[in-house]
Formats: sequence, C-alpha cells, structure tokens
Amino acid sequence: MPANPLSDETLRATVQAYYDNNKSWMGAAKTLGIADRSVGDRLKQAAKRGLMLNGGGPEAMPGFEVTKVATDGEGNPTHITQQQEPGAVFEMPKTHFLGKMTVNRDASGRIIQDWIRAEVDVQQREAAIQAVVAGFCSELPRAEPVNTHIVGNADLVNQYTITDYHFGLLSWRPETGADWDLKIAEKLWMDWFAAAVRLAPDAHTAILAQLGDLLHFDSLSAVTPTSGHVLDADSRFAKVVRVVIRCMRYAVRLLLEKHENVHLIMADANHDPASEIWLREMFAAHYEDEPRVSIDLSPGTYYAFEWGLVSLFYHHGHKKKIKQVDDVFVATHRELYGKTRFSYGHTGHLHSDELFSSNLMKVERHETLAAASSYEANGGWRSGRSSKVITYHKNYGEVGRITLTPEMVMS
Repeated sequence: MPANPLSDETLRATVQAYYDNNKSWMGAAKTLGIADRSVGDRLKQAAKRGLMLNGGGPEAMPGFEVTKVATDGEGNPTHITQQQEPGAVFEMPKTHFLGKMTVNRDASGRIIQDWIRAEVDVQQREAAIQAVVAGFCSELPRAEPVNTHIVGNADLVNQYTITDYHFGLLSWRPETGADWDLKIAEKLWMDWFAAAVRLAPDAHTAILAQLGDLLHFDSLSAVTPTSGHVLDADSRFAKVVRVVIRCMRYAVRLLLEKHENVHLIMADANHDPASEIWLREMFAAHYEDEPRVSIDLSPGTYYAFEWGLVSLFYHHGHKKKIKQVDDVFVATHRELYGKTRFSYGHTGHLHSDELFSSNLMKVERHETLAAASSYEANGGWRSGRSSKVITYHKNYGEVGRITLTPEMVMS
C-alpha cells in the first residue's frame, strides 16, 4: 500500500532543519533522525507545495502544486507557476490486470510519466461467477416433475426461437416508436409463450432456443461489458434478474405441459455473457430432478442439437456474421454434421430477419420481440418485431413455422 502524503507541518519542519543546517541534507537528516534520501524526498514535496521559499513562501492553491518560481535579486518571488496536482496513487482493481504499460523516461532512465491500461480479468470474473453459482446450486429448490400425460408426434421437434429480448432495456415511444420496460417485457414474454405453445403442433420435443442478449446489461452498472457504453436501463439489476428467472421458469413450465422433453439453449452474447453462464448453471440445478428437461451447458459460443437426420446449430451472431458462420458450425460439430442430411443455423444480434443458403446449410437470422433502443432508433436501424416456432421432422427437415408478433399475442 502507498504511504499517506506527508502533512504540511512535517514538510515545514524538514525545510526549517534544512535551512538551520546551512542547506545541508545530511545536517537536516541528523537533526530529524531520518535518512538523507528522505530529506530529499520531503524537500521535493515541500517545493511543489510552495513551502521552500526562504523557509516559507507562498503556498499552492488547494488541488494544485507549485512547478516554477521566478525571484528577484534578493530571492523574493516575482512570479509563481502552478498546475493541478496528480490524483491518488493508482492501485490495480482486483477484477483487472495490467494489460499494457507505456513509460516515458529521462536521459538517466528515471520515470517521468507512465500510461497504464487496465483490462478486465475475464478468467477471474468467470471463476467468481462459477463459485457463486456452485454455492447457490446446493440451496436452490428443485423443480418437481410435471406429471402430465403427453402424446406428441415422435418425429417432430418445435423450436421456440427467442433472441435479443433485452430485459432491463428502457425505450420511449416518441423517440423509438414503441415503449419498453421491465413490466412490458414480462407481460409480452408470457403472452407470447402462451400463444406459441397453444398454436404449435403436438411435437415430442421442444427446444427453447434463447440466442442471447436476454438481459440488456450484465452487472450493477448499466453499461456494455466490453466497450463500457452507457445503456438506457429500466430498474435495478437485481430486479431484472428476478424477472428473467421468473419468465424462464414460466416458459419451461408451459413447454413441459405440451411436450415430452424440453431442451434449453442459452447462448453466449455481447450484452450478457456472464448472465448466460449463471442462467445455464442455475437452471441445470433447478431442473436436476426433472428428467424431461435438458440444458446445453457448453461454455463455448457455438451450440448444436441433433434430431434424426436434422442438425440444428445456434450462435448469437456477435462473433460471426450470417454468411460466415456455417463453416464454423461444421468445424465445431464435425461429427454431428457428417451424419445428418438437413442442417439449419440460427443467429440473432442484429434484430432483423435474413436467410442465407450455402452449400453447407441454411442460416437464418431472427428478429426480436423487443422494442428498439434509442441507439438503434437514432442510428436508423429499423426492423420488424416477431419470434417464431419452427417445426422440424426427423426425416424431412423443416416442415412448418408459426410467426407471432407482439400485436398478435398481447392481451
């Protein structure tokens, strides 16, 4: 820990000893009982505070230090130059590490100035998150199995596609075209899933493909995790977390009442990379005693699901664009791709629909149900709002889809 700054009284005493000993460092050191170097350091500090002029002299203004003094022939000050004094001694936060340091030295190698770039220690942050999650998992109440007699088409899987929902975003209709806050987001989520589950075919399995950016921000501060951009946020982070957990449990409960098995994908994304981690781990613990629920716990960024001759791939879209991600899916899940006939990729991130067909697969980018943020609206990025239920057959690939907009489902 750095030493506390010396008081003006201590520096004045050192200056007085220096003058009493005919401007001798050694004499002042002997008088004060300190090292010669300590006397030199104190005199430098005294000079910056304006305490060296004839043993006294003008003092620096609060928050400033004296850098230059012009005197007349008798040693009386005629002009004093001051500048804002440096701030507190920099200490590296425990959550960061030294990423880069640039040093300016004089001819003798002494440091004149340095520039330090502190970077987030991602590994430490994720390790802390994992430790917290592990501690909570043992205390989480386990979900009771849903004992509903279900007869669904054994060849079909319904994919409920949700991306960029941005729980915690605040949007104002006059600026963005639609209102959005935590209360609106929760109601639309429940209305959409109630309608989607009711209208979807009676398929054996459901995939809740949550493609990332479920939360608008990822910490107690409403900023983007990597760039630090300030976000328009509604409510406290703890309240956002509670709503997200409540909505996810509601969706899974509805899916269990219709489908024999439910598979959850919660994709890594740019707005909520840490939250997607604890969501996966906590829901895996919560549904530990429910054999009909499975959760993809992969810590990576590219996810996959096998359904007969169909391979389904998922990525948020923040690392690879729609026309660049197909070969990454194949390289990451080479064995799965090799034994299937129909392949489909799904992404989000840009909040708009687009379909790209390559020699490897069809890749689709999906719209969001959420309203636009002020950044998107003012930047001119406009798109529709919808989410889809896509049905796949084990032997024939995609066989149907339902697209539902907010206006269609909100009560």
